[in-house]
Amino acid sequence: MIPVTTFDGRKVALFGLGGSGLATARALKAGGADVVCFDDNEARVAQAAGEGLATQDLRDLDWSDVAALVLAPGVPLTHPVPHWSVELARDAGVEIVGDVELFCRERRKQCPSAPLIAITGTNGKSTTTALIAHLLKALGRDVQLGGNIGTPVLELDPPQPGRHYVVECSSYQIDLAPNLDATVGIHMNLSPDHLDRHGSMENYAAIKERLVAGAKVAVVGVDDRLSSAIADRLELARKPVCRIAGEKELTNGIYARHGRLIEAHDGSQIEVALLGGIDSLRGDHNGQNAAAAFAALRALEIPAAQIAEALKTFPGLHHRMEVVEKKGRVLYINDSKATNADAAARALASFDRIYWIAGGRAKAGGISSLDEYFPKIAKTFLIGEAAQDFAKTLDGRVPFKISGTLTQAVQDAAAEAAEDGAAEIAILLSPACASFDQFPNFELRGAAFVDAVRALPNSGNTQEVA
Repeated sequence: MIPVTTFDGRKVALFGLGGSGLATARALKAGGADVVCFDDNEARVAQAAGEGLATQDLRDLDWSDVAALVLAPGVPLTHPVPHWSVELARDAGVEIVGDVELFCRERRKQCPSAPLIAITGTNGKSTTTALIAHLLKALGRDVQLGGNIGTPVLELDPPQPGRHYVVECSSYQIDLAPNLDATVGIHMNLSPDHLDRHGSMENYAAIKERLVAGAKVAVVGVDDRLSSAIADRLELARKPVCRIAGEKELTNGIYARHGRLIEAHDGSQIEVALLGGIDSLRGDHNGQNAAAAFAALRALEIPAAQIAEALKTFPGLHHRMEVVEKKGRVLYINDSKATNADAAARALASFDRIYWIAGGRAKAGGISSLDEYFPKIAKTFLIGEAAQDFAKTLDGRVPFKISGTLTQAVQDAAAEAAEDGAAEIAILLSPACASFDQFPNFELRGAAFVDAVRALPNSGNTQEVA
């Protein structure tokens, strides 16, 4: 835990007692703050009270002596309407912050030299965050990984010299961190997302931009127009900027092309790493992820050759393009985190001969947007509520079977792939759907896929990759 001492002796109101909110309340109390907690969920309030935290309906609070409202990231700050606790704080002239802001203040107070690599973006931020943490650990650094991925940021170990923080930041967290000051700030890309919470694409982009604008070094993906404009604005403001790309060639920056990572300076091209053969980094999207990680470590003055070697050992992010096993020519890929068509497209683009397991609770639009990848698909095995609708989309275009359950789909796909003579085959769980029809979350869906793969006949005669 990182005790939040910057509010020692002052009253702090906190709303939102989910995982990160409860962790923040504990950290504030440990740092000496007089913290008063509340949530609209009575069970969460009871849990906090059971831990000895002070709880009170913030509508009954005297706000005249409150130093700050700490808001959990899931609570609306501006859209669709500000939460009632936000209105109360604003009426009282009380600042509103979140856990990442508290972390940044504590880092500045305790050990500002501890490197902070902060990562955001609509897609790819979790893989990039995990990749950077892996590379730093592989190179012998003291690493703390958290934020929007895994461990709440205030549950990490306290700042000290040489301790590297690799923190994934959602747009909600950035919105509540006005003084976010990363050593290296990374913005991956932008596409429409969370607009119900930010009101417009312009607002969403502006919030993402704040992370890189406040960093000492900005690493910015330029594969999309809005992100490219962010890089241009930062450069005009004389901010050190490194552009990265997975889909285009750059004259200055780091980009991926044909399984290679290229560093460009004024048009000169130098190959700095080979990505071909690293199954966990297949595809253009992972090229951009690798470019971001490479740029971040170079900004920390880590030699390029060391980074290139460490890239070869990355196992991948759990449930995202995760190579579960390799059985001869067949790769079993767990991409359960692909809960919509856009996410599934990244996986489908990464293989040439695919036995695709898809379905679950469908999102708006289904899978019709994936038609450009249909020629890569040898057969689709459909599961869950979406099976009949997906079958209509695939009918006459891609062979399919309605397997119904995930276990049956794995067995069906394995049996048919065994008769396929292709040099490399991917049995790919990339559902393009939410999991909630058959599983509580995508993690348990991914775990069920792994169990089904390992229960196949002759599973012992395999190469376990992850």
